[in-house]
Amino acid sequence: MPANARKSMIKIKPKKYKTGDIVKVDFIVIHPMDTGLKKNKKTGKIIPEKYIDSITFKLDGKPFTTMTVWETVSANPYFSVNLKVPGKGKITVDYTDNTGEKNSKSKKLKPKD
Repeated sequence: MPANARKSMIKIKPKKYKTGDIVKVDFIVIHPMDTGLKKNKKTGKIIPEKYIDSITFKLDGKPFTTMTVWETVSANPYFSVNLKVPGKGKITVDYTDNTGEKNSKSKKLKPKD
């Protein structure tokens, strides 16, 4: 994990699933999602833009969903996708922001067959 990694989380719902089931993969990240339109209350200076602009959901390294995100998304964004469970594997979510910051989070996919 990079030193500047933001706090993020992947949840798979339901918790118990089998191969072939469709599950919901939720991803949340703690990110300010600044639009560049807000002023710092103490200094009066405009807070520069900083928002997530790209997210990729991968299964065993192969992308299954990519999203382009805009600055209008709220702080600490939440993303959710559906996935048909092909068997055991590893889900990884990679994201970048407009300043070039890159991070990722992974979780094992463990069906109860």
